[in-house]
Amino acid sequence: MPEENRPLALTMGDPAGIGPEITAGAWQALRGGTIRFAVVGDAALIARHGVPVRDIGTIGQVADVFAQAVPVLPVALAAPVTPGQPDSRNAGAITTSIARAVELARNGQAGAVVTNPISKIVLKKAGFAYPGHTEYLAALCNVPGREVMMLACPELRVVPITIHVSLRRALDELSTEGIIAATRTTHAALIRDFGIAAPRIAMAGLNPHAGEDGSMGTEEQTLIIPAIETLRRDGMDITGPWPPDTLFTPPARARYDVAMCMYHDQALIPLKTIDMTNGVNTTLGLPIIRTSPDHGTAFDIAGRGVADPASLVAALRMAGRMAEHRNPT
Repeated sequence: MPEENRPLALTMGDPAGIGPEITAGAWQALRGGTIRFAVVGDAALIARHGVPVRDIGTIGQVADVFAQAVPVLPVALAAPVTPGQPDSRNAGAITTSIARAVELARNGQAGAVVTNPISKIVLKKAGFAYPGHTEYLAALCNVPGREVMMLACPELRVVPITIHVSLRRALDELSTEGIIAATRTTHAALIRDFGIAAPRIAMAGLNPHAGEDGSMGTEEQTLIIPAIETLRRDGMDITGPWPPDTLFTPPARARYDVAMCMYHDQALIPLKTIDMTNGVNTTLGLPIIRTSPDHGTAFDIAGRGVADPASLVAALRMAGRMAEHRNPT
């Protein structure tokens, strides 16, 4: 079966968060279309939100089930779930859901993995050894260190070079080699998975005014410009370093396909300000396609029936489009 026709594997995320609710909402939004998914998780959690569910034995059964019910590949929980009250006893079920979804994608049964939000604190209490989802997925795919996180909405794509570390540590970790590696991975993914034949890449500066020729910091001269020069020799259409405070204005955004950013919040603040509702997190550099909503577990509103499934719907749709680009018919 062509990859773009394969169902998507959707992880359950933290069962005490809004994952079950937005999963129910996503199924309601997509049940009449061409994008289908199976949840790797607990059917009863989803059924709480007023939608029909059905346990299945294999992901191949999704096509026969999806129009009538949410297909679920069962994962047993270790403890009862109360919305808004995370329990580290269920950490094993959360990571099992992710691992099984990745396995389905790696063996060709699922077209992509889409992940519901997890709580890093909950998992760390149970001994989880990774900074976050992104790093765990890279380890499961046997490509640790090659992962690149990209956030995307209809008006903007951003990639943070350093990710889940403190700002002080991010400044220490930023390197020319890291900028080059992340940008090469991003460039290749824009061609392969997004259908952009000649990606236009904008490089953000690190310092105010992109350093103002060294008067406000020298990292542009010592780290960023050497990376840009190397990438241009590779044949990439790349500009910068641009002052971060003007890089995300509407006229600036029209001139590039992705902005490479130096640290986490430099990338995520503009993306979430412009369009958090339709924002999608996707991991580049993996042998599989992975997308996710760009929000967290939202324990504070879990179980109240007010969670918006729009970002998960956008993540499922993006995963479907990426599968089409990766394996065109």
